[in-house]
Amino acid sequence: MASTRPVPQPVDRKLSLLEVLGWIEAEGMLTAERVNLLRGLAERGVYDGQHPLSVIGKRGWPDARDPERALSVETLTQWLAERLKLSYLRIDPLKLDVRRITGVISQGYASRFKVLPVEVTADEIVVATAEPYEREWEREISQIQRKKIRRVLVNPDEISRYLVEFYSISRSVIGAEAQNLVGAAPGIQNFEQLIELSRAGKLDANDQHVVSIVDWLLQYAFDQRASDIHIEPRREVGLIRLRIDGVLHQVYQLPTVVLAPVTSRIKILARMDIAEKRRPQDGRIKTRNPNGQEVELRISSMPTAFGEKLVMRIFDPTVLLRSYRELGISEPDEKFWQAMIENPHGIILVTGPTGSGKTTTLYTTLKQLAQPDVNVCTVEDPIEMVDPALNQMQVQPNIDLTFASGVRTLLRQDPDIIMIGEIRDSETADMAVQASLTGHLVLSTLHTNDAPSSVSRLLDLGVPPYLLQSTLLAVIAQRLVRTLCPNCKQAAELSDEEWDGLVAPWKAQNPKHIYKAAGCLECRNTGYKGRIGLYEMMSFSPAIKKLITSNFDIDALRQEAMRSGMKPLRLRGAQKVAEGVTTVEEVLRVVPPPTTHY
Repeated sequence: MASTRPVPQPVDRKLSLLEVLGWIEAEGMLTAERVNLLRGLAERGVYDGQHPLSVIGKRGWPDARDPERALSVETLTQWLAERLKLSYLRIDPLKLDVRRITGVISQGYASRFKVLPVEVTADEIVVATAEPYEREWEREISQIQRKKIRRVLVNPDEISRYLVEFYSISRSVIGAEAQNLVGAAPGIQNFEQLIELSRAGKLDANDQHVVSIVDWLLQYAFDQRASDIHIEPRREVGLIRLRIDGVLHQVYQLPTVVLAPVTSRIKILARMDIAEKRRPQDGRIKTRNPNGQEVELRISSMPTAFGEKLVMRIFDPTVLLRSYRELGISEPDEKFWQAMIENPHGIILVTGPTGSGKTTTLYTTLKQLAQPDVNVCTVEDPIEMVDPALNQMQVQPNIDLTFASGVRTLLRQDPDIIMIGEIRDSETADMAVQASLTGHLVLSTLHTNDAPSSVSRLLDLGVPPYLLQSTLLAVIAQRLVRTLCPNCKQAAELSDEEWDGLVAPWKAQNPKHIYKAAGCLECRNTGYKGRIGLYEMMSFSPAIKKLITSNFDIDALRQEAMRSGMKPLRLRGAQKVAEGVTTVEEVLRVVPPPTTHY
């Protein structure tokens, strides 16, 4: 039960550790021994200069009233805000206009009082602080800006971090812009003018301001769990967007005169030709995330009307360490998949659109297969993730090293298992079939909507039906759906009509009680956090192989696959909804509509 002691009135002072410990003791949040330990250290001045919530929260002690709940700095901040009747905020960097908020007060002033503006409107400035009793800055900012000040209580560690981060990036952008303005023409109208601007500007790609901007961008993307970074030129500004859990979020706007050197800096790091701006290029960067783990980034450039657009694909270093269960593959499906990849020869395909997780599934499988007594070779375009256990070859069309010629080369390298990045043409499809016929296990990807459609695609590429009957082992079609945030998901009921809309025409029991997305600070009010796979697995039984003929009927194949145990993607999604993992809306957004022929 919360204490009923009166809250002290603000007297323009800092919060003390001793008074916070008194409140915590009164509410029974910590044992007397732990309170006395910290009280003794505080009286000796051990924690002078440190915020009380940071001192207590970093101990990681559990709440004595609820041992499963840790008293973290964030938890204590929420508790203090509630006790002092203040608004609480968890800073979401994606929601902040960094350039605007850093223009309210100087970095020196913000650092002096440990305050950070987080929102600026026409008549109000919202300022984050971890000191509920300090008021001097509030009066001064209000007088200077001539706006009302609304304070919110924020984790003191977040204030310290973002004070440095936001002002550093803002200072770098402003410094770079000022340095490059001389000779720059305002209002870029087309691609050719941008080329002239990059020649006329004085800012170099190795300038310290530009280096700082790029370093911040990469670290920021790692912190936000982004899978892709988009740098997009527009007529007046350059946009920076991050793809998080499959959804793009705009995070910053760069002045046009700064965008060109930032693009050049990234191209230099990726060993791309910075002088060539008219044709697409590819490159790679290896760096480290905040945890010290090596991270691979794949860079792709594309000329647009207003300049070069860059996309940086971030490959999570933990992907190769994930189990099938963590990817979303159920126990029965894992046994099926395990049986398929243990075959000494044949073709296994993973299908789905770009960004559906095909690469992750393949690399997780290859990591398991790459034992010391097995030679695993890959031919990729590009090499997605470099792994020392694999022999990986990069496709290079400029020297006629294609997928097909690459497979031909690998066959002379005494391989046991071959992974082909993608079957795109008839020549590659023929080589994949030949490799499997000569006693090799071949894994590859196709871009089809579902598993049965892969047979139709291979027939269209000219592979004879009798060869497909002899070589195909299994096909997996997959999608990624966002998973519900565990901190805020809410129970809900589903009508029969809504459930039928998801699983029709398959009849499945309506679970009635499901969960819906709500939204909280942990998930940036999206209601979702993380993603998981949906898998449609089709094995090629004798009955299915008989249907692969010159008069191929895909509808008959689908029906037979269903009778053989294949569960379509939408039904897989319905299972995840019934398990409380995701929502009906998310499954309908990602999974293609069911064919009426199932």
